[in-house]
Amino acid sequence: MAEEAIRIENVTKRFGDFVAVDDVDLSIAQGEFFSLLGPSGCGKTTTLRMLAGFEVPTAGRILLEGEPVEKVPPHQRNVNMVFQSYALFEHLDVEGNVAFGLKRKKVPKDEIRTRVADALELVDLSSRSAARPNELSGGQRQRVALARALVNQPRVLLLDEPLGALDLKLRRQMQIELKAIQREVGITFVYVTHDQEEALSMSDRIAVMSDGRVAQCGPPEEVYEHPNEEFVAGFIGISNLLEGRVESGGRVRIGEDCLAVPDLGDGHPEGEMVQIAVRPEKVAVDELGGEPYRIEPDMFTVEGEIESKVYLGVGNQLTLKLGNGGRLVALEQATYRMRADEQWEIGQRVRIGWHPEHCMVLS
Repeated sequence: MAEEAIRIENVTKRFGDFVAVDDVDLSIAQGEFFSLLGPSGCGKTTTLRMLAGFEVPTAGRILLEGEPVEKVPPHQRNVNMVFQSYALFEHLDVEGNVAFGLKRKKVPKDEIRTRVADALELVDLSSRSAARPNELSGGQRQRVALARALVNQPRVLLLDEPLGALDLKLRRQMQIELKAIQREVGITFVYVTHDQEEALSMSDRIAVMSDGRVAQCGPPEEVYEHPNEEFVAGFIGISNLLEGRVESGGRVRIGEDCLAVPDLGDGHPEGEMVQIAVRPEKVAVDELGGEPYRIEPDMFTVEGEIESKVYLGVGNQLTLKLGNGGRLVALEQATYRMRADEQWEIGQRVRIGWHPEHCMVLS
């Protein structure tokens, strides 16, 4: 187990009668890229502000490298924060913005010069050191904000939706660069976002928050493939949810069909109503009555019809209406295995299938 950078112990934050953060308990390791993910109002930014010292917990403790900091003011904590708004000084050039904190700390001039040069090289802005913020693109301004935070050599860097103001293409580019920078400098990043793809692509671990609480915390693969409740399954990507009743032998009855679920577990007694979640990319669709093309012999299958089709470039998203009135979404990804002559029609009857091991059981 890596050494802890941050421990949040049973932290609650109230604003009057409103509970913004509700008994959150988290441990973040040294050098980890840790994301707080959730919708607006879930408590993720309030949690980050308590780490920074801008808010004080109503209850609980926050420890940075083992030391409690609930009563330590922001400027005395060895953390820095990067905001979505960049918060650059427009009257200073890039070099002046990055050097600002070091000058306030009265760091020797030669050391300032060296550290600023290293920080600008790290974010690939050495050639723009004399530029003013209004001469930079959005991505370059974000790099300046990142360099200004990193130049102070914090033990923890807090990032509050720093890529939210960028367009999609630039945001994806910056995700790759930001993760590469974090690996190079090796410090702990705590990253707040509402973007599921962003969290999945960058994080070592993700804490999914809802209504002030941590709904689930774990590596991206675990949170995506094995959500522990309906909120997580629906918020991390898209999930098809089918209601069923638990039967004996690890089986779940969905309408007239019975599905054997490999990892149903002992926590679901016979007769319990559960949700079966299946990701759209795990759902296969074949023509009804034709030779099987995508559906394999060991798949659970049902019949339905195509209700809508959306072309996504990387494939088709199909909405499928089942015989019991339920609906499924299937993501048919464009691969070399796709038949060039295949054209789905609205109202077409199809066979729908997925592997039982791809089912997730939610109470």
